[in-house]
Amino acid sequence: MRRGQRLVLLNSTWSPESLLGDGADGGDGPGDDVLPALLPRLTSELPADEYRIAAVLHPNIWHGHGPGQIRAWLDRARRSGLALIDPLEDWRQALLAADLVIGDHGSVTYYAAALGTPVLLGAAPLDSLDPDAPIADFIRTAPRLDARSPLRGQVDALIESHVPQPGPMRFTSSVPGEAAVRLRRAFYELMAAPEPSDPALLLPLPPPAPEAAPRTAPLRVLTRFLAGPELAVTRYADPAREPAGTGDAHLAVHEDTRDPGQLDLADVVFRDASPDDPRFGPPGRWAAEVLARHPYCALAAYVTGSSSCVVRTRDGALLRLTAGAEADADPAVYASAVHAWLAAGRTLDALVADGLTVRTGSTAHHVVVTAEVAAPAAGGPRQHPRTDPTAPATPADRSTARAGGADTPRAGRRSPRTGS
Repeated sequence: MRRGQRLVLLNSTWSPESLLGDGADGGDGPGDDVLPALLPRLTSELPADEYRIAAVLHPNIWHGHGPGQIRAWLDRARRSGLALIDPLEDWRQALLAADLVIGDHGSVTYYAAALGTPVLLGAAPLDSLDPDAPIADFIRTAPRLDARSPLRGQVDALIESHVPQPGPMRFTSSVPGEAAVRLRRAFYELMAAPEPSDPALLLPLPPPAPEAAPRTAPLRVLTRFLAGPELAVTRYADPAREPAGTGDAHLAVHEDTRDPGQLDLADVVFRDASPDDPRFGPPGRWAAEVLARHPYCALAAYVTGSSSCVVRTRDGALLRLTAGAEADADPAVYASAVHAWLAAGRTLDALVADGLTVRTGSTAHHVVVTAEVAAPAAGGPRQHPRTDPTAPATPADRSTARAGGADTPRAGRRSPRTGS
């Protein structure tokens, strides 16, 4: 999780009527179940840098279908940033961190409600529940997810207006904080054994290991200039349609994308690796090779860590982008902001002198921009192949407007929703 992000956690229990159930007894695949249809929409409708999507699936789902099948079903969502949480170890940490849970009638969803976390029910079967059980009352009264309506509005509205139900908290524990003492006493009484005199203590939950959210699905990026050297950047992973919003749009594609054709259309090509990774060579050289390989790409970005990247522009400028104090965004966002800056005709000198402030949602990230010495690419600089302005436009030319002459970075494409 990065600063300013909201965590949306999906949870499915083990049942045909669950969020990952097939809706019928005896099914052996996702069929027309909710989760596989919901995930691509969540990862594309929720801005990638403002939300983190994670899923906790019941251990029996993993056991019944096998890890390979589960990862295959959720592959598209994982390439768009979905994190699959270990159902035996890290699910509790994820539940505590969640800003909203989309779940079903399983116990983890009920625990979320007991913690006071907003819950949207994506599946809400009542037939298999005792009508007098507390969870049945919760299922009857909790808000439902409307899969036919835009998802972001539902998520934000519930988080901002949520009032916890008292029932789940009361029925989960009538004596919060005393479970260890009371349960140990009860266990030793059942065994007719003397209880130890040491205090009954619980093991603290270890912090989960940091997990990146590699997005190898194409990213549609909207950029909008604010006051001074500040840009708002909003990225959507593999959206089915043009995202709503004003500003210029461009395409950013990870080098490891499943669809290599997207690289020929990309304004920004990026990857993430250690700066001394021998497979890719120095970041500046890798960037030069990418620009030579993809002549319609305006900027190549090598993300060298969680707070920095090296970018190379089409005219050969090599820049290091480093997160300033309090900045905490994916460095590939900074690269997209630099592309938008240069495509708008603004100068490198101003960028290096003043740096850049990148805004993702309501969070501002100041970026320090440093010019580095750019070693020439092997074979010399590669010229744009389409120098004759009267020549027919290629598909890649049509995908992006040019800002000025052939040697200038490509202008961001206007979103059709702006009317400009």
